Amino acid sequence: MERDAIEEALKKLMFEHKGIYFETRLTSHQIVDAIEHMEVRESDVFLVTYPKSGTVWTQQILSLILNEGHRNGTEHIDNMTRAPWLEYNIANVNFSNRPSPRLFTSHLPYYLMPRDLMLKKGKIVYVCRNPKDCLVSYYHFYKRFSSFNFTMNIEQFMDLFTSGRVLGGSWFDHVRDWNTHKDEFNILFVTYEEMVKDLRSAVLKICKFLDKSLDVKAVDMVVGKATFKTMKDDPDANYTFYPTKLIEASENGFLRKGIVGDWKTIMTVTQSEMFDKVYREKMGDLPIKFSWDLDEESTT
Repeated sequence: MERDAIEEALKKLMFEHKGIYFETRLTSHQIVDAIEHMEVRESDVFLVTYPKSGTVWTQQILSLILNEGHRNGTEHIDNMTRAPWLEYNIANVNFSNRPSPRLFTSHLPYYLMPRDLMLKKGKIVYVCRNPKDCLVSYYHFYKRFSSFNFTMNIEQFMDLFTSGRVLGGSWFDHVRDWNTHKDEFNILFVTYEEMVKDLRSAVLKICKFLDKSLDVKAVDMVVGKATFKTMKDDPDANYTFYPTKLIEASENGFLRKGIVGDWKTIMTVTQSEMFDKVYREKMGDLPIKFSWDLDEESTT
């Protein structure tokens, strides 16, 4: 796919607003601007991620924790309704009418989130993932856009990803800015890799942050219903209800592999080295270390 054709296709798919790219069919400048003025309750919980960082998975985890393993009868409510998107509210959920504790989802940068959050109202769970795995997962995701004639290769997509010309903007800016401004928010950082490595420990870590005391049976239920296999088989958890006019149908819904290190199956050594160079330039001074394999420790 030639560069000019790629740029033309991207113009139809997304628009830019304050440095971030959004899906044209699902939101608008006005909707995004209004989010800053949203009234936040003390009990609100916000899941924030860069795209393809384990968002759907963590929606499931947080929903299960807040509803004590769906003891409150939420098992037949889909994740988009349990944890509606701030910027992509395609289910038209009335935020103000939702009972507390409310759970919301967003890919927004810190400066477009509700201003009340900077008063440390509510809590934010921020999930970040090894950027190479993000890139590869996003590459496969872009292939499924029904309005995008996607024939570009991984290197062409890597150029878009590293320059931030994808939905959600720059991974580097997103992760850097949220980390740099973390003291302005009531926020917990969790990595995708630590959830893959030890889901139960990650669940307990999130429970502690949310001041949610679950008994052993409830924790077991959360972990059991949040495994990759269980979620793949659960249409309410796996976005299989998502409109096919927006994203082409897949037998796996929004979940693909759910593993760490999948970038090695598609990126060449040269491409990996090119990415490493960009990473060092943009993130080298940040005190974050991402796991490239499960036997490595990540720090945030």
